[in-house]
Amino acid sequence: MSAVPFTDLAAMTQEVWPSIEADYMACLLNADFVGGPPVETFEREWAAYCGASHSVGVANGTDAIELTLTALGIGAGDEVIVPANTFIATAAAVVRAGATPRFADVSDETLLMTPSAMTAAVTPRTRAVIIVHLYGQVPDMDGLLAAAAEHGLVVVEDAAQAHGATWSGRRAGSFGTAACFSFYPGKNLGAFGDAGAVVTSEPELADRVRALANHGRVSGAAHYEHIYVGSNSRMDALQAIALTGKLARTEAWNERRRAFAARYREQLIGTPVRLVDTDPRAENVHHLLVARIADRDRVQAELRDRSIQTGVHYPVPCHRHPALGEFADRPMPVTEHAATEILSLPMYPHMTFEQVDAVCEAVTDATAAGRTDREVRYVA
Repeated sequence: MSAVPFTDLAAMTQEVWPSIEADYMACLLNADFVGGPPVETFEREWAAYCGASHSVGVANGTDAIELTLTALGIGAGDEVIVPANTFIATAAAVVRAGATPRFADVSDETLLMTPSAMTAAVTPRTRAVIIVHLYGQVPDMDGLLAAAAEHGLVVVEDAAQAHGATWSGRRAGSFGTAACFSFYPGKNLGAFGDAGAVVTSEPELADRVRALANHGRVSGAAHYEHIYVGSNSRMDALQAIALTGKLARTEAWNERRRAFAARYREQLIGTPVRLVDTDPRAENVHHLLVARIADRDRVQAELRDRSIQTGVHYPVPCHRHPALGEFADRPMPVTEHAATEILSLPMYPHMTFEQVDAVCEAVTDATAAGRTDREVRYVA
């Protein structure tokens, strides 16, 4: 069996390129790089796909969160609840907006934030919660929305890993006051570089986000009239063309991911490997296929020796980063333990079932060898 990569971005590009080549080259040669019809088209189609009224293309997913919090007036003196099991960008955006991240632990089954964990993190200063749809799965939105409403919290979705994921039939991006997406190339819907978006059904919020992302300019005002102190976080037209082309394939690509995830689960039954659970009310798009393995580092090394690429998302819990240490006021036992076990296995829409089987065989062999080694050491 040949090497199994962790992902294959080139295959996605090769599939989509024939459908976007003419528009992409026209934009490139005409030098229409910033804004314009390509961005407007993608914003309109992306909002409709998510079930929202408005979409604002921005430079990346981290900016999407920071711009959203700023547009909501959340900043100094405010707390924002963030799950401890997330990429640092979620909490870093809170800090960059001037607010304080308040960490919450996660479910041991899904590794997503729960209503009880969120409620336990609430203080009198808490104004908002960022609900992260990690690994491609939406958490318990019924319970989380009810808990947020009970405590008067603004709900922002970090849907950077959940393009097309649903909860009870509703797509990620349609639940909160706003939702923030990343289109980093490795995402289920990925650009040819960095890009992001904020979706919302509140037109005034969309207008503020758009102005803040464009140096504080309000639509219709003079070019050098700046209403807000904004930033430069605009989506490039070339990225919008690529995203529009890929959006037409997102559902098919997600379906392939679900088929491969089902094969992984079937092949790993009876092994010590524990795949992160999917709630039956959720439709997972499997941005990542995350396993929990007690002897993770050794197993990962053995897979590497067999030319199988893997990842760890994330080896350091968010609240344990030196940059965020001042905000870690209590332990997060589930997140901290899971960080020692999690291993992301290859997952991308252009892989094959034979590759999945090869990965599962290697994982089965490696975990079986680990059990034998421990038994020998115990007997000795």
